[in-house]
Amino acid sequence: MELKRVVVTGLGALTPLGNTVSSYWEGLINGVSGAAPITHFDASKFKTQFACEVKGFDPHDFMDRKEARKVDPFVQYAIASTDEAVKDAGLEFEKLDTNRIGVIWGSGIGGLKTFLDEVVNYAKGDGTPRFNPFFIPKMLVDIAPGHISMRHGLRGPNFSAVSACASSTNAMIDAFNYIRMGVADCIITGGSEATINEAGIGGFNAMHALSTRNDDPTTASRPFDKDRDGFVSGEGSGAIILESLEHALARGAKIYAEVAGGGMSADAFHVTASHPEGLGAKLAMSKAIGDANMTYADVDYINVHGTSTPVGDISESRAIRDLFGEDAYNLNISSTKSMTGHLLGAAGAIEAIASILSVKNDIVPPTINHFTDDQEIDNKLNFTFNTAQKRVVNAALSNTFGFGGHNASVVVKKYRS
Repeated sequence: MELKRVVVTGLGALTPLGNTVSSYWEGLINGVSGAAPITHFDASKFKTQFACEVKGFDPHDFMDRKEARKVDPFVQYAIASTDEAVKDAGLEFEKLDTNRIGVIWGSGIGGLKTFLDEVVNYAKGDGTPRFNPFFIPKMLVDIAPGHISMRHGLRGPNFSAVSACASSTNAMIDAFNYIRMGVADCIITGGSEATINEAGIGGFNAMHALSTRNDDPTTASRPFDKDRDGFVSGEGSGAIILESLEHALARGAKIYAEVAGGGMSADAFHVTASHPEGLGAKLAMSKAIGDANMTYADVDYINVHGTSTPVGDISESRAIRDLFGEDAYNLNISSTKSMTGHLLGAAGAIEAIASILSVKNDIVPPTINHFTDDQEIDNKLNFTFNTAQKRVVNAALSNTFGFGGHNASVVVKKYRS
């Protein structure tokens, strides 16, 4: 069977840097931090009191009040970003075979706020069951692609990928494979997350996973810096329209880039820590590049997982150096989490968008907040510290790694007819 080519025709983003793709991209290339004191709840008693929140979002811009009450914020975010992506792609579903258009979505945690609110409400009572009838469907991770499909009447493949912080990259790889194998013509993929609440911040604080730089939130996320002390929580959503090249050309769609390959692996090492030598990361990257029929020298940019954790950043940098060899020193590498924070299950989606736009615009966003070199990291690697860099980006690799040892990497490249 001859595999179909798969292209990107639409993008949507709701991020801590802006609520559209253009504002998100502008924030990235200008090195803007989305971190600020938490406003979603009173965090004054928490070890971490800041995060990268979505700002100025009103769900009623996208749905009526009755519908908004029936869905968790992670679904509201998903609907907002997919609306932008569908419009950007110029999709007119009434003119297309919607039996062959699907939604494959990623979220690591799903409706955490819904779960928290319902449990707190129950605990305040006398033990008598008192639950909202929408409790379960609001909480389920798979409900986001369900709502997106119902909104647009799409009857193709529809499910969620759940692999912690690798979720939306896994979703994108699944969508890519379904299209190139001819199972679907077009798939809306991406991911959303909304965990900046008492349970999300408190839970990650209990793991000592978050930065506690409450005195200076905007410099707290500092991947690959010697003094990094944990990640910064982020939230939001990214949506990507993937189509077979044939389908896109037939309807005259604009094309941002081509998806070239995807790779997935497991560390089989630890529930939260990455393998110290990055064995799983190396395997995922190697599989993605092999799937794309590329050499390591063909990759110009890696949007790394780079969460700003003491162990994870070392592991990923070693994986890149060991896998790419001397070609590693010709790469641009950057962690856009230094600006957006860590969107968990949505990280892969917004970082794939950053990679796609880097390929389209020939510019690499920076890794901001670099102050001191870490001697355990090979500082001959070009981490694009503090300032965006213009260069030809023919191909970019986007990495996401999740708790449980899940690793996923996807390759995007310039579209050439």
